[in-house]
Amino acid sequence: MRMLWPTPLDEVTDDDLARLYGFPEDLDRPWVQVNFVSSADGAVTLDERSEGLSHPADKRIFLLGRDLADVVLVGAGTARAEGYRGARTNPERQARRERLGLSGLPPIAVVTGSARIDPRSPLFTDTTAPPIVITTEAAPAERRAALAEAGADVVLAGEQMIDLPAALKELAARGLRRIDCEGGPHLFGELIAEDLVDQLCLTVAPVLAGAGAGRIAEGRTTSEARRLELASLLVEDGFTMLRYRKRE
Repeated sequence: MRMLWPTPLDEVTDDDLARLYGFPEDLDRPWVQVNFVSSADGAVTLDERSEGLSHPADKRIFLLGRDLADVVLVGAGTARAEGYRGARTNPERQARRERLGLSGLPPIAVVTGSARIDPRSPLFTDTTAPPIVITTEAAPAERRAALAEAGADVVLAGEQMIDLPAALKELAARGLRRIDCEGGPHLFGELIAEDLVDQLCLTVAPVLAGAGAGRIAEGRTTSEARRLELASLLVEDGFTMLRYRKRE
């Protein structure tokens, strides 16, 4: 992997990546990083999965995002489609988290207005860190109770619809301020509409997917464009890893 911006490097090490992608220190508010991969023509999936657009370089950054975060945020649709389970680690990655003073593993926080998640799914049965389920007061009480009984920390954020600012405040109250969002498009669209995206890590795959697949952001529109600044640019095997920061 080479870095073209901001400092040209012929070989980017894991330490280089950790410096580039590290969250700000001494955070006093939730800080949201979003990770996505898309085709060159803007598709978010191939055959309804993001896996077909991925590459080892992209996965390296994806896993680093988890290593540096307090919590992984994901929409329920993406969690189901991608077969989510609890976060995994290895001794090297575990040592990185320990050096940074982070917990052993980041919990997965799933956003679902209806609480329609199977408590028998790997999110609950194949995990070390108990998941967090962010839902609404309108979600059926029996579903919420079943998820809590399965081990989830059930967070109510909003009455009929998810209130994302309130959800992030609830995560921050639990000490989870470094938020690594892994999609999907509707959750990303809501974060954009609420102006809650601090950093976008976007991998562009050298693939033309053609018509049919959705974009990386869908759903609610925003009243104005959110301006970003290019923070870093890396390349490997034709894949381009872009990192954008919110313009202050």
